[in-house]
Amino acid sequence: QVRLVESGGGLVQAGGSLTLSCTASGSIDSIGAVTWYRQAPGKEREWVAIVTGRGTSSYEDSVKGRFTISRDNAKSTVYLQMNSLKPEDTGVYYCNRNFNPYPWGQGTQVTVSS
Repeated sequence: QVRLVESGGGLVQAGGSLTLSCTASGSIDSIGAVTWYRQAPGKEREWVAIVTGRGTSSYEDSVKGRFTISRDNAKSTVYLQMNSLKPEDTGVYYCNRNFNPYPWGQGTQVTVSS
């Protein structure tokens, strides 16, 4: 079954904000590094942000300064705070662990309108 479940997507106007959540059934710290991905219609899935088990983060260039990835071990959750959203951020957002990934979940849809 799905180990990581994405939520928090929705429809937002350009310049707006959304916070996505990736919740694990157990301790997310024990999972290690987790990556947020997104897939726009007709395009390949790409990585957006990574947070290691230690909390170190990395970002794809197009989202640097706008997105923040974090983890809350008590809630077994990884967050993606997205600010200053652009239409090109539209897509289905997924999360997965880096080491020995789980099967892909359903993701959460983010739609940014102009």
